[in-house]
Amino acid sequence: MPKARLLVIGIGQALRGDDAAGLEIVKRWQAGHPETANDAQVVVELAPLPGLSLLSFLECVDAAILVDAMSSGAPAGTLHVLNQADLASFGSDAQSAHGWGVAETLALGENLYGDKLPGQISLLAIETGTVEMGSQLSPAVQEALPAAVQRLQQLVMQALRSPSDLESAKVNYLAETNQSTSSKTE
Repeated sequence: MPKARLLVIGIGQALRGDDAAGLEIVKRWQAGHPETANDAQVVVELAPLPGLSLLSFLECVDAAILVDAMSSGAPAGTLHVLNQADLASFGSDAQSAHGWGVAETLALGENLYGDKLPGQISLLAIETGTVEMGSQLSPAVQEALPAAVQRLQQLVMQALRSPSDLESAKVNYLAETNQSTSSKTE
């Protein structure tokens, strides 16, 4: 089977409040940007509980953008763009509602199947507020969804130009974020 160019995968649990944000972002992106989501070079998946099966999604692509919720202590709704090195810095004590966490799974995959994994993997993550069973998305996360969808579209377009553009996308996003933050405080 020939490799697809780019995998976009939404990760999360629909019944655990903000943990569903990764799924919701990808669904909204597909609806709002069908020309990109249906591009022959793009594979879109929704993975409610991927655990170690995440590795099987990654085997046949050149690059991947994972979309998930995270809890780092930042305000709910904050967007993060992380690359493989950033993910590797998460320890095994990082909390995940998916059994094996994304960082742990990718580290194991690198050790076991390094040559089969994509050359570029990025994570678009949204900071959680509440992840209690049966809860809905929090207002802060709901409010951040349009920006997250737009950011996903930018990441996908950069990756389609060149998978190595995912790294520069992170750098550019951090620069934009720092500029907008500093302009708000002036």
